[in-house]
Amino acid sequence: MKKVQPMDVKANGHYSPGVIAGGMLYISGQLPMDPVTGQVVQGGADMQAARSLRNLDKVLIAAGLSRDNVASVHVYISDIADWDVVNAACAEFFGGHKPARVIVPAGKLHHGALVEIEAVAECRGLNID
Repeated sequence: MKKVQPMDVKANGHYSPGVIAGGMLYISGQLPMDPVTGQVVQGGADMQAARSLRNLDKVLIAAGLSRDNVASVHVYISDIADWDVVNAACAEFFGGHKPARVIVPAGKLHHGALVEIEAVAECRGLNID
């Protein structure tokens, strides 16, 4: 296994932001934390989803991967009413690429966040596994 730790993505618990194992990159849940302030970004679920996805992107880039390598995404939201805006943020982030995905209403999230996003990306054949 190989840990992936982008410079400006902090793990504030006992975990790694990303782990490459078995030809896959497993990206830990990314909260909508501003990398400069360390605080949850202000705004609704749309803005928080966009920030979480940018944080996820930093882990992909640190592993030498792109959004097109993402095979699966799990999105946790505090309120099912935010499904449409989170779906739109995912569509904007991934463009024409459509990984498998689930959006789960999870209730309260850490630090009062409205969104948390984790993903799995394929690394096979890229000389990084």
